[in-house]
Amino acid sequence: MRIVVMGQAAFGEQVLAKLLEEGREVVGVSAPAGTPERPDPLAALAAQKGLPFCVTRDLKKDDGYNAYEALKPDLNVMAFVTDILAEQVLYTPKLGTIQYHPSILPRHRGASAMNWAVIQGETKTGLTVFWPDKGIDTGPVLLQKEVEVGPDETMGGLYFQKLFPMGVDAMAEAVALVEAGKAPELGQDESQATYEPICKDEHAGIDWSKPAAEVYNLIRGCNPQPGAHTTLRGEPLKIFDCKAEFEPVQGNPGEIVDLSDDAIRVALDGGSLIVQRVQPKGSAKVKAPEFITTAGLKLGERLGS
Repeated sequence: MRIVVMGQAAFGEQVLAKLLEEGREVVGVSAPAGTPERPDPLAALAAQKGLPFCVTRDLKKDDGYNAYEALKPDLNVMAFVTDILAEQVLYTPKLGTIQYHPSILPRHRGASAMNWAVIQGETKTGLTVFWPDKGIDTGPVLLQKEVEVGPDETMGGLYFQKLFPMGVDAMAEAVALVEAGKAPELGQDESQATYEPICKDEHAGIDWSKPAAEVYNLIRGCNPQPGAHTTLRGEPLKIFDCKAEFEPVQGNPGEIVDLSDDAIRVALDGGSLIVQRVQPKGSAKVKAPEFITTAGLKLGERLGS
């Protein structure tokens, strides 16, 4: 079975490595162009293995598509593809195209599925390998796997510790099912579908008047990208690593109520936030003790002001 791997970054690289390790016949790879100084990891592995390579965006051009078609693929394996592919690319292989998505479809369609699962306070999510069509994450399901979302888990932790390694194995499992002729095509229940936009700064602003759990979920769901943000003395400030406690404290929401050797405690509606790492405007991320000193923080100051 002739496979073309399409993807990018470390996830695409690891899917390719897994398929090669299992002895799969990978006949080509597409990934972003990258730069000579910072090549995409998937592209770099393809070069190391001597595999034919095409820049993903070039598949929309006649020359790029013709070079891809000449590979005579039986199956496309899409491992973290952010470009919108032409429909003809999806259906060129005789066995079609399979794609990884980090949610239990049809929930959380879109490019920020993991962010929104955490932001919305969900305790379970997972991954789907599906057969993409012209819609956004709407094609039939091949397989799904579920994971728990811990109460203090960040979006980054959810991905790198759970959905990344599980996803690499799931893609290899899906390829085996396709080759064996046992791959399901289960329609998605549109009545359960949700779609959210790409999580950007415009979605990541902290409203300190919200209940404690909502504030904490937003910060967890935006860590490490795009980073939940507020202001201090009128200047932007992003908050990353933190913990929440759900016992009421004295102080108005957003007020700094304690400065310790390792954290900044901020009052919330129904609890408090123990802030451990922040990023001031124009600065790298810093741990709370350093920020307390450099900013000259004082008790009673208010975030969001």
